[in-house]
Amino acid sequence: MSETMLLVLLLAFNYLFIAKGETADGDFTTLLSLMDTWKNTPPSWVGADPCDDWDGIKCKNSRVTSITLASTGLAGELSGDIGSLSELETLDLSYNKDLTGPLPQSIGDLKKLSTLILVGCSFNGPIPESIGYLQELLFLSLNSNSFSGQIPHSLGNLSKLYWLDLAENQLEGPIPVSSGSISGLDKLHHAKHFHLGKNNLSGSIPPQLFSSEMALIHVLLERNQLNGNIPPTLGLAQGLEVVRLDSNSLSGPVPSNINNLTNLQDLYLSNNKLLGSLPNLIGMNALSYLDMSNNSFKPLDFPVWFSTLKSLTTLKMEKTQLQGQVPTSFFSLANLQTVVLKDNKINGTLDIGSTYSNQLRLVDLETNSVDSLKQTDGVPNVKIILKDNPICQEIGEVGSYCSTSQSNVSYTTPPNNCQPGTCSSEEQIPSPNCICAYPYTGTLVFRSPFSDLDNRTYYVTLEEYLMQSFRSHSLPVDSVLLSHPTKDSNQYLELSLQVFPSGQDHFNRTGTFSIGFLLSNQTFKPPKVFGPFYFNADKYEHFGNPGSSESSKSSNIRILIGAAVGGSVLLLLSLLAGVYAFRQKRRAEKAIGQSNPFRRWDTTKSSTGIPQLKEAKMFSFEELKKYTKNFSQANDIGSGGFGKVYKGTLPNGQLVAIKRAQKESMQGKIEFKAEIELLSRVHHKNLVSLVGFCFDQGEQILVYEYIPNGTLKDTLSGKSGIRLDWIRRLKVALGTARGLAYLHELANPPIIHRDIKSNNILLDQSLNAKVADFGLSKCMVDCEKDHVTTQVKGTMGYLDPEYYMSQQLTEKSDVYSFGVLMLELISARRPLERGRYIVKQVKNALDKTKGLYGLHEIIDPSIGLESTLSGFDKFVDLTMKCVEECGEDRPKMSDVVREIENILKSAGTNPSDESPSISSSYEEVSRGSSSHPYNSNDSFDLSAGFPYPKVDPK
Repeated sequence: MSETMLLVLLLAFNYLFIAKGETADGDFTTLLSLMDTWKNTPPSWVGADPCDDWDGIKCKNSRVTSITLASTGLAGELSGDIGSLSELETLDLSYNKDLTGPLPQSIGDLKKLSTLILVGCSFNGPIPESIGYLQELLFLSLNSNSFSGQIPHSLGNLSKLYWLDLAENQLEGPIPVSSGSISGLDKLHHAKHFHLGKNNLSGSIPPQLFSSEMALIHVLLERNQLNGNIPPTLGLAQGLEVVRLDSNSLSGPVPSNINNLTNLQDLYLSNNKLLGSLPNLIGMNALSYLDMSNNSFKPLDFPVWFSTLKSLTTLKMEKTQLQGQVPTSFFSLANLQTVVLKDNKINGTLDIGSTYSNQLRLVDLETNSVDSLKQTDGVPNVKIILKDNPICQEIGEVGSYCSTSQSNVSYTTPPNNCQPGTCSSEEQIPSPNCICAYPYTGTLVFRSPFSDLDNRTYYVTLEEYLMQSFRSHSLPVDSVLLSHPTKDSNQYLELSLQVFPSGQDHFNRTGTFSIGFLLSNQTFKPPKVFGPFYFNADKYEHFGNPGSSESSKSSNIRILIGAAVGGSVLLLLSLLAGVYAFRQKRRAEKAIGQSNPFRRWDTTKSSTGIPQLKEAKMFSFEELKKYTKNFSQANDIGSGGFGKVYKGTLPNGQLVAIKRAQKESMQGKIEFKAEIELLSRVHHKNLVSLVGFCFDQGEQILVYEYIPNGTLKDTLSGKSGIRLDWIRRLKVALGTARGLAYLHELANPPIIHRDIKSNNILLDQSLNAKVADFGLSKCMVDCEKDHVTTQVKGTMGYLDPEYYMSQQLTEKSDVYSFGVLMLELISARRPLERGRYIVKQVKNALDKTKGLYGLHEIIDPSIGLESTLSGFDKFVDLTMKCVEECGEDRPKMSDVVREIENILKSAGTNPSDESPSISSSYEEVSRGSSSHPYNSNDSFDLSAGFPYPKVDPK
């Protein structure tokens, strides 16, 4: 037997016959679901026990508590099943640039999650409100993705949060703060880091964002669209060390109490529209980096108090209307490195003096009024720039200070007392210890301004800090190499980082996950001079490279062969037993299958006699249990005589309504199959879509798209808190009519709904109408001429009187019910109320000689009678045609559609337009304590109907 065959047999034996390990069943199933939606999962994800065998997975008491898969090359979306890992404490998927799609709402079910890190992926869509349910969350880092929409108010509920990083996304809208019972970021009293830069946030900075109760040390709001004044409350957060408000549209004066921030090290206010006097910063003795460039301060002589800032390393005051002479004493500040005062009115003589800081490297006074310079020969290490000053405009003046050229900055960690050799592979790189290896690489990005790029002492210190951190966490790191220091357009310092493995030429997956996690969750603390940072890792692709010896592989193969031979006899016996069990199972399944009406269905192919299910899916009962959290009470959104409806979330994040039949109300298998075939044939934007079904373990379940705004009945009654104006009511009527016209004239075979009413019209997120509940519907395939003789079904008040008397059902019966619905849209009254019938009421009150046909007392006041009800008379005329007693006198639904379209056109509205958003289409009033729109008793009463299709054996 060949070595390859033995290996295959051994793997088969392990996979098929060794009992699954200790990982809890639910967690194991969830991990399999994640595997199903991801590409490039670690090769070790094949064993039977994730807790012991799978890279990146850690467990406690057989429950998954940690998933760390940084730099793995994962691709795909994050499955909604992630919410089932109820013991999960850490989730780090950073540096997987092909992870995309929205975050599922179910992420809010991870009640024990303390660390959520998704740095440098490609997630998009809004940040789920449900993240605000994670009460144990300490660390939330979603930076460097493509998230959009507003920052959820619910994040203010994260009372334990320490780190909030949402930078470098596409977030917009205001910074959320609390109002009444609504939380906001001002409630995060324990948070030390607000990193919200490089987004599209707008509005003013809320004053209540800052208070003496806040523990903030970093507030980074740079590169947004913020406007208004800097709130004086900023001076209350006295623990602040870094404040970046640059590159916004902030205006007004800088608050005078800003000098209360005595711990502040970096203050960045440049590129705004700030006015008034330059703030006095006396007492800010920790201030190291100050940039207030490109603002419109009042003209001011160079302030004397600049010389009191003992920790100052960098002063940038470009285009701030500074004037006068820079005092020589200023250059004596011990830590001073960089002075940039371009485009001001500095004049007189520039005198650096003889006691200037030995760290000073740059003095840039380009475009000022300096006319002389002292001691140019005594400052060899300082680059002085005086271009476009009078001194450089004099004839014959050609000093080096009249040029803006600066030396190129370069740094690479030098070899550690060794001579690098030539590596055997082009992809291998010599480490600082001259050992060829495949390093883990990426870019360190420091968000705090950094002045002296050429200061090698800083980089050596950073290297020492990195190695100290790797060693303290027992990571297999031999050395680190830093190179290519540059500043980007945001004044961020970027440094290339290469981390070299210890003891071999490549890292294993655990090593890269651990290094990535240490850098992504900020365990590594750089020297203070570098300030806050984040890391962007590259994909690591050198696991188990040819650098590992062939002899080692051969040895491993021999070990595996020995194990395989030892288990081969047991394997063969097990296979024989398996074949026997399989044949017995097939016999049982064949016997059961004869009574299963779904046995011949193939949802991936079409053939004669097989329903075209299109996107409808056959779900297992176990799947639906998972999607509804075991049909939990929290997901119960309604009930009725048929059964209950549950809200569920599919693995792709789609919300669905799952209607589960009670045992006593289930119909026969053939009838249930027939209804699914009917529902699978109808596909229209104004009909509620069937997503799938379940006929498993004795269950009958239908899965529909979830419609968020509930029923038209709840809206008209005021229960939903939504007000429909006249044009929106016309559009609801049009959408309903289009859905019915499709059923009557385009469905094959045609379908009569038989139960049109306001409780069976659902409103989506843009208030477009969708017809629901086909449980009483009849196909016209077996009709006698143009009608179906059938037992009368429907809802009193909407029921066609002709159908009631003759028991002959036609599509004109739906037209009558639709006419009653139109009257309901006009009046918001129930068809039968206190013995009064709305059709008769309107007929008696109708007077076409009067304005609004004399129906003032019947029209719903919430429509707004102060506005013109365009086309009202034509709409009433159409309504009365629909409720004619004789079916032949009623129009077809296609004629009704055409007439409502004309009414909308005459009102100046395009009938093809749909509302892009709810806010532009309707008014939402206070919902108070109203119940869920699907949980109305009326909505689920058998006599009132059911907003999702009932299964009716007739």
